[in-house]
Amino acid sequence: MMCDSPTPSTRVKRLVARAAATLCAVAVGFSLAGCGSSTAGTVTLDFFQFKSEAADQFKAMVEEFESENPTIKVTINNSANAQTDLRTRFVKNRIPDVITFNGDISFGMFAASGVFYDFTDEDIVNELNPGMVEIAKNLVQTTDPAKKRLYGLPFAGNASGYIYNKELWRQAGVDPENPPTTWSEFTAMLEKFKAAGINPLQGTVADAWTTQAPLASLAGTLVPETEYTKLKTGETTFKDIWSDTVKKEAELFTYSTADTGVTYQQGTQNFAKGEAAIIPLGTYAIPQILLINPDIELGFAQMPASDDPDEQILTAGDDVMLTIGADTKYPEESMKLVEFLMQKEQLNAYADAQSAITPLKETYFGNEALETVRSFFEENRLADFCDHYIPSSINIGGYLQTMVTSGNTDRFLNQMQTEWDKVQARTFE
Repeated sequence: MMCDSPTPSTRVKRLVARAAATLCAVAVGFSLAGCGSSTAGTVTLDFFQFKSEAADQFKAMVEEFESENPTIKVTINNSANAQTDLRTRFVKNRIPDVITFNGDISFGMFAASGVFYDFTDEDIVNELNPGMVEIAKNLVQTTDPAKKRLYGLPFAGNASGYIYNKELWRQAGVDPENPPTTWSEFTAMLEKFKAAGINPLQGTVADAWTTQAPLASLAGTLVPETEYTKLKTGETTFKDIWSDTVKKEAELFTYSTADTGVTYQQGTQNFAKGEAAIIPLGTYAIPQILLINPDIELGFAQMPASDDPDEQILTAGDDVMLTIGADTKYPEESMKLVEFLMQKEQLNAYADAQSAITPLKETYFGNEALETVRSFFEENRLADFCDHYIPSSINIGGYLQTMVTSGNTDRFLNQMQTEWDKVQARTFE
């Protein structure tokens, strides 16, 4: 199955046969019944779509799919609270046929329970960026490596690092086409902005979640993903794996010469108006900045975390995962929709609309500002967002917010360990 002209696979045929044999399957304690409906030869698929800002884009793609497949209709259900809504669907036996979901720990928990289709042996995987595939597999919440399989296809990626204003860099004598490749070079650059009377960094600390961005950016290089499995088994602690990371994050915010205690909305506005050289957020913030100032000349770079250029790893995530309900009544039609959405033309159109990154080996960036990190994708130097391994019940953003403003890294690490231990005490694999 190629991305430009997909064809049904052997795996799909097996899924069709299984669905025909068991239309009402039971998996992970839930009775799974496909939500699609069929009338007079027309199948209607239930498409669960979580990304509100991409609702219009998916609507346009589905309309094109329906025009090419007149016997398949698609009902798009956009969700404002995807995690809760999808869990409710499972409990009420209303599992969608086709699903988009964020590639985070919640996706990994659902995947581990067996409610999503296993794409591991599909031909399309050979067309995908190995790093993005590995990220998706590692999300599956199990300590058994053999069970870390591909329960969804990466549809769109994003990355964490920092966005920068090329014009301000030139004013300070910094080359915007060659961002720093070591931590020492990076902090020296921030000092250079300060000396030139330019605010080096715009923080958005009033929205606690934004403090997770630099943590993820730095941890991608400093903390191997295998350490999070060791956390689950009790072989390591947050103090062991995150001390260097959080110390560097605390230091990072000391370079700002303006108020960092503003909201994401205000901070992106300030940055769009040229009030800071960098903003330590991911690619997801680019559309917001361009909405405010379409003419700003942006760059995006990996945030170096050590003094060895060869060690640097880009933190990147599967922002949108595309999957199928494991026991949909319409596996062939559901796979047709997935194959359509995974075509290069559709992936590129989505990337253009959302400043996203396509999951194909031939990586396409939806914004030219991202070209600076192309080598990380081509060389498979990618790591997932570290907070994707942290249960949502742990208030990591709140703890980081306090750490950034106080500089007390030990308290943060102790808080994380205490909350982590509580979660592990009530979790059984």
